[in-house]
Amino acid sequence: MQIPGLIDPVPVPRAVTGRTDGRTAIVGLTRAELIAALIAAGIEAKAAKMRASQVWHWVYHRGVVDFDLMANIARETRAVLAAHFIVGRPEITQAQVSADGTRKWLLRFDDGNEAECVFIPDADRGTLCVSAQVGCTLNCRFCFTGTMKLVRNLTAGEIVGQVMLARDALGEWPVAGAKVAAPMADDTDADDGPRRDYTADGRLLTNIVMMGMGEPLYNFDNVKAALGIVMDATGLGLSKRRITLSTSGVVPMMARAGAEIGVNLAVSLHAVTKAVRDEIVPINKRYGIDELLAACAAYPGANNARRITFEYVMLKDKNDSDDDARELVRLIRQYRLPAKVNLIPFNPWPGSDYLCSDPARIARFSEIVFDAGISAPVRRPRGRDIMAACGQLKSASEKLSRAELDRRAAAKEAGWVDAA
Repeated sequence: MQIPGLIDPVPVPRAVTGRTDGRTAIVGLTRAELIAALIAAGIEAKAAKMRASQVWHWVYHRGVVDFDLMANIARETRAVLAAHFIVGRPEITQAQVSADGTRKWLLRFDDGNEAECVFIPDADRGTLCVSAQVGCTLNCRFCFTGTMKLVRNLTAGEIVGQVMLARDALGEWPVAGAKVAAPMADDTDADDGPRRDYTADGRLLTNIVMMGMGEPLYNFDNVKAALGIVMDATGLGLSKRRITLSTSGVVPMMARAGAEIGVNLAVSLHAVTKAVRDEIVPINKRYGIDELLAACAAYPGANNARRITFEYVMLKDKNDSDDDARELVRLIRQYRLPAKVNLIPFNPWPGSDYLCSDPARIARFSEIVFDAGISAPVRRPRGRDIMAACGQLKSASEKLSRAELDRRAAAKEAGWVDAA
């Protein structure tokens, strides 16, 4: 099996195992797929479109998982639905809450594989960090997830399921008996799409970042389908302006992501020289810095109002010098990029070779970039005490030796070189 892509396929070791009870998961199906599935289950074609709209509403507006609660659907039809379908959620095998309020869930899917997602609350927003794969095909050396083997892509339903589960945990569905008004033609705004009664007091979950486990652009089709449901005004109704997709630099897929998904772009840059980026983000050996930045400059929809975010982890004596900061400014100017830079203090994990830059060094780096007229805030680490911070996600508590970590990294890197 290969991950869908234009010209850059990467083998996935394991396909998704189907449910043992033979039922079809509704979460993750497109409207067209849901209609077809209802017809296949024996619902008349003339009624299937209406029934699909009703089910869609109960699933994505009300958060209902029990077909018996879908009150406007006939009892006989509900019995058919229960026999052939399941709404469901990933199973939570571990839930942790950080001292700073960050929440992390270890989720188990139907085939027993696991991934993590993280909710980060702030005063003015709540951000859900969503995973795209079980494990990762890349081996960024500062990232704990990169030490894992890639197991498989997550399905569209498993990606959307992370959002649904977070809304469950945050109590964001309308309470029983609450009226949910259909959106009116004049009841919209530029950022958030149609407003509805049950969101009038604001959501806790306001933003999504595809920055969890895995490389989203190596699971393009499923990520696209999942975010389509999340952004659908009749689905979860989250504006594309509130969704960010992060890539380590899969250049052939970036333009397609901008054209077909259209969300904000974040790029894991982390270094400004070939030697250092080759070391810490080895995909750079295939798609170099200049090629990556050219793709950023061509990203559809990028402008001063929707800037590209460059993620830059601060590693002591590796990528944090004044010269590095000045080169970062030069590159952004050279490619005329509407950009901001997120400076990320390195978050430690067992077996890492790197240290976090000193606070004064990070502040100086930020100052140089800011003085050049480019926003360069320092991201406050969140969830470090529960291993939920950037670069710390990992679904299994493997205790690997340095030799094994190096062996896995070399094997992944050889795959990139051999495929080039």
